[in-house]
Amino acid sequence: MNLQPKTVGFKAGERNVFFHILTGCNLACKHCYINTEQHGSNMLSLATIKRWLNLFSRSNTHLTTGKVQRESPAIQRGTNLILLGGEPTMHPNLSEIISYAKSLQFTVTVDSNGYLFHDLLDKTRPDQLDYLSFSLDGPEPEINDLIRGEGVFQVCTKNIRKAVAAGFTVSLIYTVSNRNIDHLPEMVPLLKELGVFKFFIQVVGLRGHSAAGDRDRNGDSKAWQIMPERWLNVVPQVAANAAQNGIHVVYPKVYLKKGERFECAGLVAENYFIFPNGRVYRCPLCEDHPINELNIVDGRLIKNEGLMEDKFFQLSIPEGCVMNKLLQPGNIQYDQNGIPQHRISCCLLKHEIDPDAD
Repeated sequence: MNLQPKTVGFKAGERNVFFHILTGCNLACKHCYINTEQHGSNMLSLATIKRWLNLFSRSNTHLTTGKVQRESPAIQRGTNLILLGGEPTMHPNLSEIISYAKSLQFTVTVDSNGYLFHDLLDKTRPDQLDYLSFSLDGPEPEINDLIRGEGVFQVCTKNIRKAVAAGFTVSLIYTVSNRNIDHLPEMVPLLKELGVFKFFIQVVGLRGHSAAGDRDRNGDSKAWQIMPERWLNVVPQVAANAAQNGIHVVYPKVYLKKGERFECAGLVAENYFIFPNGRVYRCPLCEDHPINELNIVDGRLIKNEGLMEDKFFQLSIPEGCVMNKLLQPGNIQYDQNGIPQHRISCCLLKHEIDPDAD
């Protein structure tokens, strides 16, 4: 068993579509990144979702962006579709959306808070849904529910068990923040007991609710961000432990080592973050701001003119990711000479430990 983390680089020809089919949710998580002022508050109709899926499918040989035509690469590795909200299972047509996406040869993941509305497990089949992903931010109610809401842990873990028993491939997302990083090691036995196949460890982004921080019960400000030493001392060790227990683990490669090359996904990969108001971002860090490179207008992908996110991607700075430097600089530390101690990688660059890999 090889437990050494492998860097998952950006693959030529791979397309990742993160599709927020609505922004409504039954929960009010303290670190939620949805910003309805920027993302809209409507639920897309089934007909609109189908049209937009066609726009990003491989059968559409060109992604038309105004004057620019993005040709599909010669090597087509596939198209990954992640259906998001808000809470995507609140959409009454989700099972039909999944079925239609599979007909377009998408690899389909649904990211859910665990409530699984509209009897999703009964209306879709494991062979139609590649991954059913649950969000849980603590190994027990006392941790998780302080972030995600009272009673959420019980509902989420109950439905994970039901999904595993029904034959779905279940993954779990744990968003690491200053609030719960100390409890991350306790997740491994819980994941094993629940039968989770894949474990995604995410780092909290300063977007939406978490952008302004939060206050504890005593009124003291408590930041969400994690300093580099704390991340590096905890996360890789937990990932290795999970893999040793047979769980496939993916986590962000936040900090680049000396000599490692920085690449911006906005320049080298096809990643699209779609919102119900038609905004399409190439970088998730930009989502709190009206600087999206693209818009869907009348069924076409239109490139926005002016100082948009794509103009920033081309900048080269010692800190690495320019959008991180501009939008959430608090996680960059400098030495006494003003030189950054770490380069921040693109937030989409990952480490992976697959215990079943050769």
